[in-house]
Amino acid sequence: MDISTQDAPPPPSTAPTPTEQKRASRGATRPGDRIFLAFSRGSGIFLLVVMAAIAVFLTYRASLAISKNEGNFLTTFEWNPTAIPPDFGIAVLAFGTVVSSIIAMVIAVPIAVAIALFLTHYAPRRLSGPISYVIDLLAAVPSIVYGLWGALVLVPHMDGLFSWLDAYFGWTGIFEWQQGAPRSMLTVGILLAIMILPIVVNVSREVFRQSPQMIEEAALALGATRWEVIRMAVLPFGRSGVISASMLGLGRALGETMAVATVLSPTFQIQASLLDPGGGTFAQNIASKFGEATEQGRDALIASGLVLFVITLLVNGAARAIIARRKEYSGANA
Repeated sequence: MDISTQDAPPPPSTAPTPTEQKRASRGATRPGDRIFLAFSRGSGIFLLVVMAAIAVFLTYRASLAISKNEGNFLTTFEWNPTAIPPDFGIAVLAFGTVVSSIIAMVIAVPIAVAIALFLTHYAPRRLSGPISYVIDLLAAVPSIVYGLWGALVLVPHMDGLFSWLDAYFGWTGIFEWQQGAPRSMLTVGILLAIMILPIVVNVSREVFRQSPQMIEEAALALGATRWEVIRMAVLPFGRSGVISASMLGLGRALGETMAVATVLSPTFQIQASLLDPGGGTFAQNIASKFGEATEQGRDALIASGLVLFVITLLVNGAARAIIARRKEYSGANA
């Protein structure tokens, strides 16, 4: 037996290191992949630049208006940017925007979740297909069409509902009606609920479709009813997705312009009753007053638009954060 052969060290490993594998993969990338990567990266950077440019423009013009404002921009209940000195604030606009959006969410989200569950777990395929197609069409209807429908159809038929609410719940003060035109925050909230319904339905439907089939089949095999399967398996899985869908709908409700301007009769006063004309919203106030505003008035409107811009960014950021926390929906486990 050759001792020198036994004691000889093993030959060095020729396997490439992770760094070498990464360099080799980069070198083997096709030109088309490199072009697509550069295009995608450039598109993302361009989007960030556009958003930053919008933020800088709004901040600059808002600072010009706020520096001349004699009132508190956040708490003043008046809007007189053309007065000498200017006196304006967003308190009434913030109240109207928040109240109308909350009404829309309270009405739309439960209905949207029920429709999404019906389409994914109850309706036969020959029925769910046409209903889904109609919902997709509703999402594509322009805002001005919703506004015209609301002004010509919805508002004239709100008298009965307002009378019933005033008769049975008017003692609360929230549903007290002064027998005026039903162009109020409640009407705006109902119209916004109809507008955001397709968004919430579509996103919730896709989330429910991704629920684990093995868990549903196991629950059915153990004797659970269809509603028990939905309650124990589908809804817990899709909870974060429904919240995200609701926030996306909230983002549209916050920034809706023409539909609100067509339906609402603003008084720029905070009303305790939802059946009386309210003070308007950010988007509605900008759309109705921008054309006839002076330079100082436009800067004031841009300042209110900056507030709406920040609120919308926060809402969408919260939606993305909730999606990222749920790995099953974000695709992290794919």
